[in-house]
Amino acid sequence: MFEKRDEQLVQQALKGNKKAWFALIKRYEQAIFHYGLRMTGNRHDAADLMQDIFVSVFRSLGNFRNEGAFKGWLFRIAHYRCMEFYRRKKPEQGYEDIPEAACEAATPEQTMLSDCASATLTHAMQKLPLAQKAIIELKFFGQFTFDEIAAQLGISPNTVKSRLYSALAKLKLDLEVENA
Repeated sequence: MFEKRDEQLVQQALKGNKKAWFALIKRYEQAIFHYGLRMTGNRHDAADLMQDIFVSVFRSLGNFRNEGAFKGWLFRIAHYRCMEFYRRKKPEQGYEDIPEAACEAATPEQTMLSDCASATLTHAMQKLPLAQKAIIELKFFGQFTFDEIAAQLGISPNTVKSRLYSALAKLKLDLEVENA
């Protein structure tokens, strides 16, 4: 009836309760997958990244100190794993490589338009530097505050704001060119 708080699930998972661990995964798997998808622009890479993130979280679960929200800690690990991903493999997929099926699904018209818009945004985000892309992802899709993002990335809130506004300007320009 009532959902357990993340911290309770973490404590139970640390005691070996597999159901608690799977509840945490279920709670965040979609958000982490979409984070990976927007950061990599590729479903397969996003799935690999998601797996790496959850393996890393599982291994580090004992280090979670309840000093902040579990979600923030999780996305901090996700960010570091994403940086490692980019060090190992540069994004190779271009806009032309996005399958047309992403825009031609047999769904109602609005869903199709939403999927196409999402693909266009994902493509535009791929052109941003990793630092700006991470801030866009955390602010708009993760819904973190400037202070939370600053703590996760180890930078000042003013740097977060500066990178966000610079990224938004680049996205706006790129999307205007794309739609022209």
